[in-house]
Amino acid sequence: MSELAWLTERPIAHRGYHDMNKDVWENTLSAFSRAIDAGYSIECDLQYAADGVPVVFHDDDLQRLCNLPGALRDRSSGELGLLSVGGTKDRIPTLKQLLKLCDGKVPLVLELKGRKGDDEGFAETVLEELEGYKGKVALMSFDLWLLKDLKSLNPPYPIGLTADGKNPDTFFAHDEAMHLGLDFISYFYGHLPNPFVTAHRQRGIPVITWTVRDEAAREHTLANADQMTFEGFDPRESPALVS
Repeated sequence: MSELAWLTERPIAHRGYHDMNKDVWENTLSAFSRAIDAGYSIECDLQYAADGVPVVFHDDDLQRLCNLPGALRDRSSGELGLLSVGGTKDRIPTLKQLLKLCDGKVPLVLELKGRKGDDEGFAETVLEELEGYKGKVALMSFDLWLLKDLKSLNPPYPIGLTADGKNPDTFFAHDEAMHLGLDFISYFYGHLPNPFVTAHRQRGIPVITWTVRDEAAREHTLANADQMTFEGFDPRESPALVS
């Protein structure tokens, strides 16, 4: 069995097992607890706070999730940890808080969200936070410079490319990243199948998709990839269309 079989053996909850930000919001400890209880792997986003601490948050700014102006990177992890997500009791968590909560119960797929020219030390700090963690972890990014940083540090975790696109110019850029020796690919399901992904699957590279929200997308993933990153439904049931 492949050493990476764990990555594709169960559905992956996109930003945790939230309810499309109705009561349980994305990238919160509540969403992660819900995924753990259901036995799903957790995908989430890491950003670099002003004090050099990795926090779990998707957007570059705070408006959509916290109803506040300004960039996330302008605030320290302590300040961010006081901000309500979606008006709930949940606050913006640090990576350390996620690791403590998860404690190896389900796999983690961590996406580093980069800002070019402003990521010095980001990859290294994430790996420092992970040191000694006993659970299954994979790291990925859209950003070539972060993938280069991660590979240069020779971490004991699989590293993957997050990507989309259907044209040859896009595939050229993706291949540049794969030449780093990456271990898996996370691809937008709507851009499958394509020659880039097909070629790497034939080489034995696992492919997961993002973000599956309905039955058609799930079936498309099953036909063209190895596992889905999902939101808005329970994979144990047939999903209705999520708007």
